[in-house]
Amino acid sequence: MQTTRNTDSLPFDIVLRDGSTLALRPTTATDVAALCAFFEALSPASRYYRFFSMACPDAETVERLVPRSAEEGAALVGEVGNCVVAFAAYYVDSIHRERAEVAFAIADRLQGRGIGTRVLERLADLARPAGVRIFDAYVLIGNHKMMECFLDSGYRTSRHIRDGVVHIELSLEPTLDHLERAAQRSQVAAAASMKPFFEPRAVAVIGANRQRGKIGAEILHNLQASGFTGKVIPVHASADEIQGLRAYRRVVDIPGPVDLAIIVVPSPAVLDAVDECLAKGVRALCIISAGFRETGSEGLKKEIILLDKVRSVGCRVIGPNCMGLLNTDPSVHLNATFSPIYPPAGGVAMSTQSGALGLAILDYARRLNIGISSFVSVGNKVDVSSNDLIQYWADDPRTTVILLYLESFGNPKKFGEIARRVGRMKPIVAVKAGRSKAGARAGSSHTGALATDDTVVDALFHQAGIIRTDTLEELFDVASMLANQPLPRGRRVAILTNAGGPGILAADVCEARGLDVAVVTEQTRSELRSFLPRAASVDNPVDMLASAPAEHYRRALSALLRDANVDSVLTIFIPPLVTEPDAVADAVAGAPADIKKKAVAGISMRSPGAPANLLRIPCYAFPESAANALARVVAYAEWKRKPVGIVPVLERFNRNEAIRIVDAALRRGGGWLTPDETQGLMEAIGVQSAPMRLARRADDAVTAAESVGFPVALKALGPAMLHKTER
Repeated sequence: MQTTRNTDSLPFDIVLRDGSTLALRPTTATDVAALCAFFEALSPASRYYRFFSMACPDAETVERLVPRSAEEGAALVGEVGNCVVAFAAYYVDSIHRERAEVAFAIADRLQGRGIGTRVLERLADLARPAGVRIFDAYVLIGNHKMMECFLDSGYRTSRHIRDGVVHIELSLEPTLDHLERAAQRSQVAAAASMKPFFEPRAVAVIGANRQRGKIGAEILHNLQASGFTGKVIPVHASADEIQGLRAYRRVVDIPGPVDLAIIVVPSPAVLDAVDECLAKGVRALCIISAGFRETGSEGLKKEIILLDKVRSVGCRVIGPNCMGLLNTDPSVHLNATFSPIYPPAGGVAMSTQSGALGLAILDYARRLNIGISSFVSVGNKVDVSSNDLIQYWADDPRTTVILLYLESFGNPKKFGEIARRVGRMKPIVAVKAGRSKAGARAGSSHTGALATDDTVVDALFHQAGIIRTDTLEELFDVASMLANQPLPRGRRVAILTNAGGPGILAADVCEARGLDVAVVTEQTRSELRSFLPRAASVDNPVDMLASAPAEHYRRALSALLRDANVDSVLTIFIPPLVTEPDAVADAVAGAPADIKKKAVAGISMRSPGAPANLLRIPCYAFPESAANALARVVAYAEWKRKPVGIVPVLERFNRNEAIRIVDAALRRGGGWLTPDETQGLMEAIGVQSAPMRLARRADDAVTAAESVGFPVALKALGPAMLHKTER
């Protein structure tokens, strides 16, 4: 048997609808015996549906089931615990090479988990670049599960019945329906795989310590102190009891199931601890221990071994080199971190790649009274990444805002697709570290993160609708506004202040950030004149003067919120001697109750910070912070209101030519395409672009312009002229 070769045929995991995983890889020359055993283990009915016969195929027949080359097709096997549980293949028609017959079989015990649909998606991904446009499937009329798999895939299908066999034709061109169904399947599966982490019934702490101050001891203490509603089980090599809990020598000694294991042992002992957890049937591992990819090549080898172990049985892993996770859901109360801080419950979920930074983040969130739904430190991201977490939080009713601290991307394309879809439902705010060369180097040594060009990150975030902030402080500024206020309908801002200078500063920064300082209506100005002093300004910014009492704040804010020309309001308060800050806070917090669709942000310029009673209103120390946060939220609201759009089908897409051009440029180095390469790449992928001619002299330029036809654009080229504006 010859291995089926295809540049896209790399081993990878698919997450199934019940949260388990299946390792999918190309067939190899050593698979014949395993495939024979797989077909032998199928029920007679499953064999009949696959081969139209109950007889088990012999080794020679099995060998013929695998295409001998990429031109003939491709074959995949699915494994659980190094045991083949699925086989799928497509066979290219020798005459009509745009068509291929597709067929697969799945172990009886795993049928109904969504394997067939996910395998079909993968086969289609392999077939399209090879020029296959239609899959032909032949299904016995009683094989309802297989027919549902094809018909529910979302691909365009047609059916023909003859002699008890249904011939199903599937067009492999991804339709909007197919993309939506595939995304939904992915989200359901990812969310299910995360539940053992966030909703465990029993948690084992492997490496629990009797000495407080040690990480294992602190995690064990925090699990109990947070009021975890499940069972907490310490695992220790010699202790029988730790912190009042019965301890066990090994995980396999624990009676009953264990959903989540927190591994806090020295790096050399981690793989042995993982083996015991897998033998116990633990579905979720959180590895706190460091000493992996971030330490160099030897650590990376250990990570690869770790990943192979967990993939072989469908377990999921957070970490290694992380600080853990928490869930504030009252029905769970999980603090499986070594941070003593348990934040207030709320709607903000957060993932961070930095464990130490996670400690500061939790403390900062508590001081700002930002409620957290759940928090995860993902560390080296050997398995669970932002992609999994975003999809879990998309389905979590308690989460309304998603925050990310990123140092790297595992799969940027997948990340963008997921974020773009989830961002339509819930805002995603991100800080991406490693923007500079120095930062990228630091990130590599920190979590083994691979650097991504920052211009690419900007483009990815913009396309996916992710709100990118420059600092962690700004991340929480934006999160506070998103968590507590409605999305503004437009860019028009009213500014309400008791001091002229900060009002002018706020107007300046609003305009600098692309916000419009609203022109309030005459009706609003008339209402403001009815109770404000004669010396007050009723234009925007509205300056009520330093003597403005709390009642003026309440009435003025209500008037501005009713104004049809106003989409959001910034309120500024500098405490004079005559006005009580808490009374102003009550007035500002109470005024928006009658206007639900306009955002309000407070600016409290006093040393103690925002009054404690200014809840549900985001409050900032300076106008710049408030205007920056509002501008980011307004831009997100505009993105969300835009039509979703569709990915265009490029009819003249020449994959091989595009690959040739890009590979040649990568081999040459330098990071830039030449004009000829740029033109060639556009033509290869089927994107129409303006014709280009290269002229080395003025006369040549005139001739080229005349051949193209006027008007023309002139562009300077040269190795030292990368940034033309500087010339």
